Amino acid sequence: MKNSQTQRDYSLIRKVNDGDTSAFRQLIFAYKDVSLSLAISIIKDPIVAEDVLQDVFIKVYHKLHTFKFKASFATWLYRIVVNTCYNELKKKKHTISLQNTTETDAILNYEKDYLKDADHKKYINLTLEKLKPDEALVLRLFYLCECKIKEIQDITGFKSSKIKVDLHRGRENFQFYLKQILGDDLNNLL
Repeated sequence: MKNSQTQRDYSLIRKVNDGDTSAFRQLIFAYKDVSLSLAISIIKDPIVAEDVLQDVFIKVYHKLHTFKFKASFATWLYRIVVNTCYNELKKKKHTISLQNTTETDAILNYEKDYLKDADHKKYINLTLEKLKPDEALVLRLFYLCECKIKEIQDITGFKSSKIKVDLHRGRENFQFYLKQILGDDLNNLL
């Protein structure tokens, strides 16, 4: 039997397909934050990621009638997010740009003096931004979205061996960059 979130999603999808636009808003509201996080992990530019996500939601609205009710809506949606982001990168034919490292380090050195519990998410996101896109994506899907390896395969099209390697490397690189960003303050974050 499907879990309660899946059942709610299926109910909302049926309502959207029957013309209820408020149901679509509810559906998107439930997944917008995680979807944006996934987009940022690939695109590396929050503004561009937000634009791409708008395109994703338009695609989802127009293609929702093709949803087969075999997988979870989250898996279907995240697959569209991932594909749209990678297509955007290919279309722009640009490499993923990061801020000037010196500028980033100066900002982080200033900010880490004021580390508070509310800043945890910010520092985690800053660390994820330093990872390779595939590593950041797999970590977010595994930990943030709580996807299993099979679901990550369905979303990304990656082989399970690649997912496991990216998880392993991603964890190591995440720890390395987080230590680099926070230094001695890492213990305060944990």
